[in-house]
Amino acid sequence: MRPSPIAPTVDFDADGVQHGFLKLPYSRDDAAWGSVMIPVTVVKNGAGPTALLTGANHGDEYEGPIALFDLAQSLRAEEVSGRVIIIPAMNQPAFAAGTRTSPIDKGNMNRSFPGRPDGTVTEKIADYFQRVLLPIADVVLDFHSGGKTLDFLPFCAAHILPDKRQEAEAFRLVRAFGAPYSVKMLEIDSVGMYDTAAEEMGKVFVTTELGGGGTASARTAEIARRGCRNLLIAAGILKGEPEARPTEWLDMPDGTCFTFAEDAGLIRFCADLGDDVALGQTIALIYPTGRTGVPPIALKARRGGLFSARHFPGLVKPGDCVAVIADRIAD
Repeated sequence: MRPSPIAPTVDFDADGVQHGFLKLPYSRDDAAWGSVMIPVTVVKNGAGPTALLTGANHGDEYEGPIALFDLAQSLRAEEVSGRVIIIPAMNQPAFAAGTRTSPIDKGNMNRSFPGRPDGTVTEKIADYFQRVLLPIADVVLDFHSGGKTLDFLPFCAAHILPDKRQEAEAFRLVRAFGAPYSVKMLEIDSVGMYDTAAEEMGKVFVTTELGGGGTASARTAEIARRGCRNLLIAAGILKGEPEARPTEWLDMPDGTCFTFAEDAGLIRFCADLGDDVALGQTIALIYPTGRTGVPPIALKARRGGLFSARHFPGLVKPGDCVAVIADRIAD
């Protein structure tokens, strides 16, 4: 396979603090010899594990970039044992545009792995992570939130895995992160995911969903900042004491956790995030908008549990995920 076209302006093996870019040549109308410049910070101090920290895998999710731009400008080499690679805007074109997918090629970064060195811009970035960055990482923290179309109770999560030692270490770091909620995560579409790529290499992978609506609140930004440092401390990379916070554990065991719209219209929620709902309870109504005098369509909970995520904009389309209900479980 041909080498990656991406060239880093930092040396991943050098001690100290470096700020630079992952430089991807990209010829376009306004820059014939242009490049996509993805900011990166590397903080290294001697031998030790490597943490790869990423935000804006989807470009309209902001808690991760806030936490990581803050960490990049404040972290000192003497605080670290090992290496921290900080990439606040993994899908930099999408982040710059404030969109979930890349405006260049409409690529969804989290469905583009393992990528291709001769593919689209998004595939080239995914390929660089697949073949260069993931192999040198021990721990991967990939920040997510709901973006413009979902809103979540703020949680940190990991996946149930065949390798129980790998799984146990991931959940240990989820607990250390200290989000208000911690989740045993079920993915409804795992093909091509960054998560899957990391886990198949045996990496300890942790992710989040911290709010949404295409913005970040003071509360969710602080959860991201504090949790990132807590995780690095628990991984033995960052010196200091964690800022411990209680967390409630949730599980998403199967597809009944997810409720989808089958009709377009104006959505009215009949429960709020954090409410306990019962099996068969009406959680939302969809009003057809083409005419008046038409009764709304009721969406009912497919299981009982905690209302954990909801569709964010007021209008929905067929196929939109409108609600997620999780089980409360013991730690």
